[in-house]
Amino acid sequence: MSDSQRPSPSQYVGYLFGRTLPDSMQDWVRNDLVGPGASVRYVLRFMLPVAAVLALFLLIPGPIWIPLAMMALLLLPLLYFAVALMNIYRRHRLLSHGLDPDLVGEKAQRRADRTREDYERRHGRTEDR
Repeated sequence: MSDSQRPSPSQYVGYLFGRTLPDSMQDWVRNDLVGPGASVRYVLRFMLPVAAVLALFLLIPGPIWIPLAMMALLLLPLLYFAVALMNIYRRHRLLSHGLDPDLVGEKAQRRADRTREDYERRHGRTEDR
């Protein structure tokens, strides 16, 4: 991938906040949303800013486990909902960039197709007519 297809720092920050990138960067967007490591990137982008703000709990006086427990009470449900809504968000971002939202499930579909082909190769295809 050439450098001209990568977003500039200002475009990247805008992209992180939901702005749409130009059509010339669709390959980069596709790789970012459904390529290798897309799920990890999504979770990190979602959790790191929140964790930085919640680190302010560490300024609360007392045993260290109290602010850590307070942070965990907020971070764990946030992580749960972030992961639960990940595919919806990624579909939305693909659609807003003019890409096929079904790309999110493409990897799972390929895996299911391979499993089906393997099954049919091993056991033969049975059709009731």
